[in-house]
Amino acid sequence: MKKRILSAIIMIAIFVPILVVGGKYFAVLMTALAVLGLYELLKVRETKKEFPAIVKLFAYIVVLFFTFSSGTSISFEFNLDYRVVSFILFLFMLPIVFINNNKKYNLNDALFLIGAVLFIGLSFNLLIITRNFDITYVIYLLLITTITDTFALFTGMLIGKHKVAPLISPGKTIEGCIGGLLMGTFVATSFYVTIINSSISLVVVILVTALLSIIGQLGDLIFSAIKRYYDKKDFSDLIPGHGGILDRFDSLIFVVLAFVILVGII
Repeated sequence: MKKRILSAIIMIAIFVPILVVGGKYFAVLMTALAVLGLYELLKVRETKKEFPAIVKLFAYIVVLFFTFSSGTSISFEFNLDYRVVSFILFLFMLPIVFINNNKKYNLNDALFLIGAVLFIGLSFNLLIITRNFDITYVIYLLLITTITDTFALFTGMLIGKHKVAPLISPGKTIEGCIGGLLMGTFVATSFYVTIINSSISLVVVILVTALLSIIGQLGDLIFSAIKRYYDKKDFSDLIPGHGGILDRFDSLIFVVLAFVILVGII
């Protein structure tokens, strides 16, 4: 527990000042975390089969540029260039022919890499876009995930009895999820109507925030399912007591993806 608390203090001491400063500093941090997250995802996948070095290099380069592409933009617009998607498809599909060995690299490998770079790159890129537009939105999303996770843990420890998905995450309970949902929604909603927009309908903010809290918990379970499939406790041991980057950003990744869909409502 001491190791976990110390690591949390160090992460906060690094993350918060960079979040406040924003700009290229925040973009560089998010890009670095995206590359590390991709590394963890590929490392877990390679417990079953290794990728050729050249396609792994392609994956890191794509995530690097994809994530940082909006590093200085202050426009809260989400535009996906089909030319970029087409390039990514060619980049990971064509090596199937050139490597010419299904045991080394095949369609399943290519589809995994396409999904991985789009999933990781898009998520962290959206965090940069959101921060560039307004720091309060990032704080709002962070409150949803951290408060939900914290109170889900404590509620589950105190009164949790009924398992949510015992085969995926044996420690998570329905009572814990409800406790996290209630407190995460209450705290984040209070912040939103106090700091971001006091004139918006309270009911709308509560519903959107509650939905984001639920999606964050589902994201946590999805990443747990990935780890369970590959028989891993954590994605890495990069952060003592916490696991890896994906272990810390699992909920936030799904929350920011959902926020893009719901931002027009609030």
